[in-house]
Amino acid sequence: MNVELRHLRYFIAVAEELHFGRAAARLNISQPPLSQQIQLLEAQIGARLLARTNRSVSLTAAGRQFLADSRQILSQVDAAAVRAARLHAGETGELRIGFTSSAPFIRAISDSLSLFRKRYPDVHLQTLEINTRAQIMPLNEGTLDIGLMRNTPLPETLEWRLILREPLMAMLHCDHPLAAREQLSLRELADEPFVFFDPHVGTGLYDDIIGLLHRHGVKAQITQEVGEAMTIIGLVAAGLGVSILPASFQRVRLEEMRWVAIEEPDAVSEMWLVWSKHHERSAASERFIALVSEAALAR
Repeated sequence: MNVELRHLRYFIAVAEELHFGRAAARLNISQPPLSQQIQLLEAQIGARLLARTNRSVSLTAAGRQFLADSRQILSQVDAAAVRAARLHAGETGELRIGFTSSAPFIRAISDSLSLFRKRYPDVHLQTLEINTRAQIMPLNEGTLDIGLMRNTPLPETLEWRLILREPLMAMLHCDHPLAAREQLSLRELADEPFVFFDPHVGTGLYDDIIGLLHRHGVKAQITQEVGEAMTIIGLVAAGLGVSILPASFQRVRLEEMRWVAIEEPDAVSEMWLVWSKHHERSAASERFIALVSEAALAR
């Protein structure tokens, strides 16, 4: 049996019009070919669908059943076509985004996430907080579509785009002698107890900031090692030491803590959008990349 979709459309037109001439006009074909196609359809099915006389056309019991099923089939085909078109356009589907703990504090990123959800509510947005180095494997494997991470050495299999280049800032308890300063040198932090990331956590900020200190001859006296940036902020506010984090974290305001600018010009950190070169990017991924890029350029 080789019933084609056009046969279903032909039959539905005849069944609804109950007149071959009107059905042929509706389909924009001539009547003889339409009659031949209906006869061919009945032969393929092995059942009479239409009862014909010289004056009338009516549906048989088999015809009534076939009409209901044909309508359902064409409706499903149309719905499938719409779903495929929307997926191709990036209006549906799934988008899996990995991000570091600092990413939501960057306005271009938080605004883009909010705008993307409003514009494309039928895209399932899955966001996962993952440290920079830990994003590399899932991006390569295709279990993450996009990564938002700090600058770090990447394998050749990944591609990246700069979203933000922001200053690093010193964090001090409000009672610290340097807390009232507008700017300080990294060397002034050399003998301070330092609250920082555990090197095994995998955050890109660890390499970023330790590398900065080394370039300026400062060996940090790390007395507290933690896993999260918010824990660092809390411990500095509690007076357990000083630290350094990107300026985007200034959105966290605590009375007990002060943010002070660092005078060294290379005290900066970058946020990147990263994706795999070897996995096809979905339209939803392309839309999100465009949104974040536009938001970053506007700032």
